[in-house]
Amino acid sequence: MRTPIGSEKSESCQTCALRGNGFFCNLSPNALKALDAIKFSTSYPSGAVLFAEGETARGVMVLCKGRVKVSMTSSEGKTLILRVARAGEVLGLHSVVSNRPCQATVETLELSQVNFFRREDFLRFLREHGEASLMAAQHLSKSYEIACDQVRSIGLSSSAPEKLARFLLDWTSHGSQQSGPSVRAVLTLTHEEIGQMIGASRETVTRTLGEFKAQRLASLKGAVLNIPDRSALQHLVNA
Repeated sequence: MRTPIGSEKSESCQTCALRGNGFFCNLSPNALKALDAIKFSTSYPSGAVLFAEGETARGVMVLCKGRVKVSMTSSEGKTLILRVARAGEVLGLHSVVSNRPCQATVETLELSQVNFFRREDFLRFLREHGEASLMAAQHLSKSYEIACDQVRSIGLSSSAPEKLARFLLDWTSHGSQQSGPSVRAVLTLTHEEIGQMIGASRETVTRTLGEFKAQRLASLKGAVLNIPDRSALQHLVNA
């Protein structure tokens, strides 16, 4: 379901309770003040499409709270999830800077708060603030690095267990609870969505998760992912 963009102004980025180590959070006070003047903040429910592949880029979004999935779809209807973006990340920057159509579809996975900046306002902001332009360049570089990791994981991993192990290790590297060698995290993706991230079928993901559980490598109960020994899963990847 589509949700309107830019419906309300929000509190200042300088005093925002969600401020952390995100893309624009560490700008100078003057730059943050200029950014505040052009932003619109909106909350979106789970399942909201922020923008779709092939659309004209209307602006840049900064994810302040929540998680979204970034995906591409082939003409045959096959979907590949490129990544799951977390709070602090920028969405749509490449399309706005290059003036090209959106390359992917972005959909919320949970209740999310997003700051939206109209294309013309944002490009003017970059021209007027060199530090922001540098951060934008760094973000585009990071996006390239993520894309390379995705190609490496899907194209160069030799087996489905290795691909799934890489995915689980990457997922638990953010916001997980660790106690000794064991790790626990919330994983809200379905088996089909996990398959779309690693280039495998839903059946393969279900079967491999069953094998991981039997081998005490990892288990997924509901939305709770438990890895008894992270190093054992890492050993599978290294092997």
